[in-house]
Amino acid sequence: MAPAEILSGKAVSAQVRERLKQQVFEMKEKFPGFRPGLAILQVGNRDDSNLYINMKLKAAAEIGISANHIKLPNTATEADVLKCIASLNGDPAVHGFIVQLPLDSDKPINTEKITNAVAPEKDVDGLSSINAGKLSRGDLGDCFIPCTPKGCMELIRQTGVQVAGKRAVVVGRSKIVGAPMHDLLLWNHATVTTCHSKTSTLAEEVGKADILVVAAGKAEMVKGEWIKPGAIVIDCGINHVPDSTKASGKRVVGDVAYNTAKEKASYITPVPGGVGPMTVAMLMQSTVESAQRFLEKFQPGKWNIQYSQLTLKTPVPSDIEISQSCLPKPIDQVAKEVGLLPDEVELYGQTKAKVHLSTLKRLKNQPDGKYVVVTGITPTPLGEGKSTTTVGLVQALGAHLRQNVFACVRQPSQGPTFGIKGGAAGGGYCQVIPMEEFNLHLTGDIHAITAANNLVAAAVDARMFHELTQTDQALYNRLVPSVSGVRKFSDIQIRRLQKLGINKTDPTTLTKEEINAFVRLDIDPSTITWQRVLDTNDRFLRKITIGQSPTEKGFSRTAQFDITVSSEIMAVLALADGLDDMKKRLGRMVVASSKRGEPVTADDLGVTGALAVLMKDAVKPNLMQTLEGTPVFVHAGPFANIAHGNSSVLADKIALKLVGKDGFVVTEAGFGADIGMEKFFNIKCRYSGLRPHVVVLVATVRALKMHGGGPVVTAGVPLPKEYMEENLQLLAKGCSNLNRQIQNARIFGVPVVVAVNAFKTDTKAELALVVQLAKEAGAFDAVECTHWAEGGKGAVALAQAVLRASQTPSNFRFLYNVELPVIDKIRLIAQQIYGAKDIELLPEAQEKVALYTKQGFGNLPVCMAKTHLSLSHDPEQKGAPTGFILPIRDIRASVGAGFLYPLVGTMSTMPGLPTRPCFYDIDLDTVSGEVNGLF
Repeated sequence: MAPAEILSGKAVSAQVRERLKQQVFEMKEKFPGFRPGLAILQVGNRDDSNLYINMKLKAAAEIGISANHIKLPNTATEADVLKCIASLNGDPAVHGFIVQLPLDSDKPINTEKITNAVAPEKDVDGLSSINAGKLSRGDLGDCFIPCTPKGCMELIRQTGVQVAGKRAVVVGRSKIVGAPMHDLLLWNHATVTTCHSKTSTLAEEVGKADILVVAAGKAEMVKGEWIKPGAIVIDCGINHVPDSTKASGKRVVGDVAYNTAKEKASYITPVPGGVGPMTVAMLMQSTVESAQRFLEKFQPGKWNIQYSQLTLKTPVPSDIEISQSCLPKPIDQVAKEVGLLPDEVELYGQTKAKVHLSTLKRLKNQPDGKYVVVTGITPTPLGEGKSTTTVGLVQALGAHLRQNVFACVRQPSQGPTFGIKGGAAGGGYCQVIPMEEFNLHLTGDIHAITAANNLVAAAVDARMFHELTQTDQALYNRLVPSVSGVRKFSDIQIRRLQKLGINKTDPTTLTKEEINAFVRLDIDPSTITWQRVLDTNDRFLRKITIGQSPTEKGFSRTAQFDITVSSEIMAVLALADGLDDMKKRLGRMVVASSKRGEPVTADDLGVTGALAVLMKDAVKPNLMQTLEGTPVFVHAGPFANIAHGNSSVLADKIALKLVGKDGFVVTEAGFGADIGMEKFFNIKCRYSGLRPHVVVLVATVRALKMHGGGPVVTAGVPLPKEYMEENLQLLAKGCSNLNRQIQNARIFGVPVVVAVNAFKTDTKAELALVVQLAKEAGAFDAVECTHWAEGGKGAVALAQAVLRASQTPSNFRFLYNVELPVIDKIRLIAQQIYGAKDIELLPEAQEKVALYTKQGFGNLPVCMAKTHLSLSHDPEQKGAPTGFILPIRDIRASVGAGFLYPLVGTMSTMPGLPTRPCFYDIDLDTVSGEVNGLF
């Protein structure tokens, strides 16, 4: 009989790698930017493990697989390893994932627990109990097979011999080779016998084998004379035996006596060079197979999202009834659907979560999606449905047009929620849910802002008190105390010294003059701009006297409370692009001026680090969902009339990465286009560097009739009959406001789609007239929307218009250059956005222009604090007034946030409660725990 033909693992594995290389190339051609991903998790630093891993990394690179080697130290605990596994399980870029064994840790780790923690669909080593169970059950198309048995089968196939009907013997029963090899041969229709160390008739059983696979781990245990003539012999063993002829003093042999066995076998694998190279090749093949399964199930760049079906009712129930009738998906499911990893998500119960900023770093190379801002015409006090339209649009884009889409909205203040306006989760069948969670505490961000703001206020008054009651040396001794005989400046005190031009780090070397400059902020009480805040409408806190206790020794002053969302810290949160940027902005916040006219900052007060600590969780966007299961970021909530009125830059940036280049992020700008949209463009986009693609301008027949001269619209009072009956003449006249707001959007070079939010009292003729006049005014498109009553289905036409508009060029530009003088920037906004003839600065405003210019703040953007009920400063002036002089009462600086805000007319930063507040309708069912009533 001729000697056996050698089954070279090197040659076969090379063929496999070439085949895989071609498959990966075809994947990339079909799905640009896609690559199969392999992760290798190693614990410790064993030399043999390092060698095997390098072989795998080299093979992956050759084939075109993106391989990531994660190395944990040998001090890693079982919990550390499991946490890492959970992260890799959730990473959509990882298709294959192995844990390199053995685990080289100083700590006790259960290896089986670790291998079973790997997601079965990524377990390309095939070692988990689920994959082993599927293999033993014969589900070969739905499992991963351990690489060595898989390599053995590939070598057997190379012989051309049919496995079906053959008698196979497997020597060895390990979980990694023997047991799965038995199952693999069995389900390929061989008659299989497994032998092991307790088999008494081993030679006899081996002699019956047409196919012999040996994985016993004993050098040359199977003798050549045992082998059936013509058998296929697969030797999985790697053993070292003494050999004085070798430089190392040893040589590698298998579990089969090769020299005698090859004389009887028809095919045999050598050792080395047989099964070994196949193991790595099969790992690569399983990874590519996993990537192919991923592509069959998911389209790269497209989310595999479970949308929720609405059950529409007529008449439409109350918002809270609709919200509570829908069962939200678990928020960790939503996070997984949009591509967030488990360690990027911090759960706050079942329906809300915070998203870590590390997501941005991971996705930094991902292209951004399309950026859409929803704004509106000048509204009635009832609001015209911008939030509802925002939610309706994303439900239409996502659940109905199957686009990746994120909504980014502001967190509502509890002031309006319990006051006159109610909640802000949208309405009807277009809501963020659960709406009671959304409208109340959410994850505590506003409370964190309240605490941080009031810490600054307390620091201002305490510092003035201590400076007035202590000598320089006493202040210095308390600010820089001696601890165990050693004085030391804190980091923030070093920054204060550097600001003063004192380049010293040893507290004992300061002169008396330097100590005086260091310890005395010398705040001028009349210049304090920092107020205490509360997230409640309380008109009786608009003007208060503080410091009346005898312990304050007569140092009292007049102060006030503002509502929390008007705090500069809220604006800082909304405009920051990271934790470090937020901390710097917090430190730059100006709270007052010194008696020498110099700005006093939070950093000067020494409070920056403490503020950052209070805000460290608030900086993470909050993840929620809509009624139809599309994702929503709820983050930051500055008012639009007294601040810049937009949700956070960070939420938008993370969302734009998650949706991918073909997806959409829809955000909302507060009040009318003259307010929130102008600030979105000139402030938010300036700082974020993001460029919008489409403006959606929300209009209603009701508001346009008001602008045409209709009766006053008052919250809580039934609408006059003029709003309930068709009146095309009144409506056409009011469209002057729509025209102006369309032009305001077009000034910035962005296409405008008008969403006509339909009410049941609107007639077809009225809706058609608004659509017609909007197009004539230069809108890219205008569509009637019925999303309040129909959910996303009622906004499909709007979504299609937005899709078309997003494909047209967006020639975005700012309205002004920040280097212009402050007065010129204000004038440009007044004339080009509001329609004013000119501006008039009252004496206090003139003084502030001079002061802020002198202090170096003149090149900041401008954030106009103006009524939202008119394009002018007078809320009674409707339509599109022109020729008026815009009065600037005062100018204040939010230096940390990064803008100056001129005060136009009179507005309160602390709203009051109406005669019948919303809280009359809110109650708690103490049995079920459900919130009842209207938001």
